[in-house]
Amino acid sequence: MSQAQASPVRTVKAYDVVVVGAGFAGMYMLHRLRGLGFSARVYEQGGGVGGTWYWNRYPGARCDVESMQYSYSFSEELQQEWDWSERYAPQPEILNYANHVADRFDLRRDIQFDTRVERVAFDAHAKCWSVTTSDGETVEAQFIVLATGCLSNARKPDIKGLESFKGPVYHTGSWPHEPVDFTGQRVGLIGTGSSGIQSAPIIAEQARHLTVFQRTANFSIPARNAALTDEERNNFRNTYPEIRRFAREVARNGIFAEQPDRGALDDSDETRNGKYSARWERGGLTFMYVYNNLGLERSANDTAANFVRGKIAEIVKDPETAKLLQPNSHPIGTKRICIDTDYFATFNRPNVSLVDIKTNPIEEITANAVRVAGRDHQVDALVMATGFDAMTGSVAKIDISGPGGRTLNEKWAEGPRTYLGLMSAGFPNLFIITGPGSPSVLSNMIVSIEQHVDWIADCLVHMRRQGVATMEASGEAEDKWVAHVNEVAHGTLYPQANSWYMGANIPGKPRIFMPYIGGVGVYRRICDEVAAKGYEGFLLGRAEQPQAAAS
Repeated sequence: MSQAQASPVRTVKAYDVVVVGAGFAGMYMLHRLRGLGFSARVYEQGGGVGGTWYWNRYPGARCDVESMQYSYSFSEELQQEWDWSERYAPQPEILNYANHVADRFDLRRDIQFDTRVERVAFDAHAKCWSVTTSDGETVEAQFIVLATGCLSNARKPDIKGLESFKGPVYHTGSWPHEPVDFTGQRVGLIGTGSSGIQSAPIIAEQARHLTVFQRTANFSIPARNAALTDEERNNFRNTYPEIRRFAREVARNGIFAEQPDRGALDDSDETRNGKYSARWERGGLTFMYVYNNLGLERSANDTAANFVRGKIAEIVKDPETAKLLQPNSHPIGTKRICIDTDYFATFNRPNVSLVDIKTNPIEEITANAVRVAGRDHQVDALVMATGFDAMTGSVAKIDISGPGGRTLNEKWAEGPRTYLGLMSAGFPNLFIITGPGSPSVLSNMIVSIEQHVDWIADCLVHMRRQGVATMEASGEAEDKWVAHVNEVAHGTLYPQANSWYMGANIPGKPRIFMPYIGGVGVYRRICDEVAAKGYEGFLLGRAEQPQAAAS
């Protein structure tokens, strides 16, 4: 063929692995892949690292897992050098930590920011994925790792008239990057989940008036947040090996804490209330660890729920408001329990009012008011604390098509189906970090992230050594795992709550219990056994032997 006749050759960049998301999962995945000699590219829709902590900048945002435990364990130097300032780290500090990690391990050179992955399609002949991004680029990769996060797809509510509101509308999950000052304003806060509970006290201090619109009252425990002392930090650092081992292997939710040795009804009323009082004063998520059957037996659960309801009645001066704030629609702990700083006391302020929208839902939003039961509540600004399309929402935003052209969204239309929360049958070489069907949001996320990343990394090394080109979950293994996840869940009180664990906050989303509730340690052992048995339940496809070149 002459030079004039030659058609231009279009080169497509190719990587071993494309990672979607540069939060804590994506950053650690990149670090591991590099160390193992895999070429990798990370695409991140935000302008920086940090994932959920990049987006959630609302007033009062902080982690509900203690900072000394909500941190990476893969680097001893990192554990020893980073100084957390508070028991529960605020969002800016967690974001600083994420940036420190990105700089310390030189991660940014393999991350492309402000770029969404829009489509991924598997080429069965080439045995690779074609990845199309929002800037129009297409790259190829043998493997895709979805590190898209469980709480990164903010849910905007569908309320009549919202588009006609003349003031600013903020969502806690996609907050502006510059400070928002509510001084002198009448603010409407819709939603009383964790972000609403954290932000209400801060907004109330600034606003002329804060009106909180509550559909479902939530259980919340005081954080008792405080500055960390050098002694406390050093105690953690000196015992990190045992703390991390315990979190990975023993604690159901990946958090180091005293484990209960009895049920709630094994103690007298006086002893039981004394234990609840001690945990209330200590603060934090460990309130639910007083007894070992609070998530299993309703009679036991009622003792804890009634204690918290009693505390709300003690704190909130107006009896009608206190009654509205006392949860009665779900057992305590079956929705992720909140931790707060002065949330209930905020309703004692003269500039704060509570509106029940369970009995009378919001009728519409006008140019300057929220209308409930025919009454207009005048507001200058709206804050939507309406949560996320959790666990599956960010995956669903990507058009993912498998070998036969079937999309993951089509497959998951009746609810997400995975094997171990790591892969979904029919989608080879596509891994999910902390996906539905894994402990995920029921755990200390960093513990679960590290376990998944390490498992995937080991799996890729195994495939490389064995000459395996493709791997996917078998339909049979997936069916058994989905059944097991649901069986374990229904042995607890969790399905009794209309929670985002069940997808209940998204209209039309199938009701299926998404996280695995069997415990972090149990789950880790299952994953390790599967790998030890040659990746039992996965279909491994050998690489075809290359044909001899024509002479």
